[in-house]
Parts: sequence; C-alpha cells; structure tokens
Amino acid sequence: MNAVAPLSYPLPAELDQRDRLLIAAVQSGLPLDAHPYARVAEQIGMTEAQVIARLGELLERGLIKRLGVVVRHHELGYRANAMVVWDIPDPRVEELARRLSTVHGVTLCYRRPRRPPHWPYNLFTMIHGRDRCTVESRVAQMVAELGLEAIPHQLLFSRRRFKQRGARFAGLARRD
Repeated sequence: MNAVAPLSYPLPAELDQRDRLLIAAVQSGLPLDAHPYARVAEQIGMTEAQVIARLGELLERGLIKRLGVVVRHHELGYRANAMVVWDIPDPRVEELARRLSTVHGVTLCYRRPRRPPHWPYNLFTMIHGRDRCTVESRVAQMVAELGLEAIPHQLLFSRRRFKQRGARFAGLARRD
C-alpha cells in the first residue's frame, strides 16, 4: 500500500509569533472541553477572549480560510456514507443548494463544475447513516420532500475511509 504524504502549506510571512503559536495550537484540533478556547489560551499564554478575537482577525484577513469541525462519523456509529451527486440546471443551483444544505443528515453541500461528457453533476451533498438502507431511505425522502424527482442524481457510497483532518502549516510544532 502506498502512503500519501500529508499536505502542508507555507505560512504567510505577515504572521507574527503569537499568530504562529495560535495556529500551531489549533491546527490539530481543539480540545474536547466545555471551553476549548480557554484551554488553547492557557497553552500559549493568551486569554480566551484574545484567542477568539485573534482567530476572528486571521479569518477576516484571509490568513486562515476557515475554522471548522471534522466529525469522525464512523466512531459515532455512522457506518454508511454516500456522496449524492446532482445534475441541477444552472439557474436553480443556488436555490436548491440552500434548500439541500438545511436538510437533516446533509453534512456537506457544495458546487463543482461539470466535466462533460462523462460527468454531468454540479452539486454534491454528503449523507451519513448507520447503514446503507438508512442512507438510501433518507435520500429518497429528500427527493420527495424537495420535489427533486426530475433532477438526475446518483448515490456514491464510500468504500474506504481515510483519516480526516484539516490543513497543516509547514514549520509549526504539532500537538498530535
């Protein structure tokens, strides 16, 4: 089996040492704690309010692109995952993406370009379920509730699970 090297991104030059410490502290994940930012603050010598404000500034300035949760569904008992790919008419993509993204069980919803002639799909939604039948049933329910019977789509079930994690920045100490 071939190992895949993790992606590592260079840090922007305009980051100061406090920013670098903060990014190093959060890039492997926040602590599972009622006050995760307070734990990070203790680790790097800042206050909880400073950590929250600084992360907001880094996001606002575009120096970090996003701060989000990576849920390990398998460990929570969700053994079936399917990417539902949709071929939605371009004038309706925004509207249907908004509606699909609010459906219970949809954990991702994003648009990608079609790749004709073999790949006509332009919207992707991820659904997780305890088993394959549950996922199929949930998608059928979504189609009926949202009136998507005429929209071509396919369910692509995961066959293999890869380690889930966010981006890593080169040259920072890691907590994992």
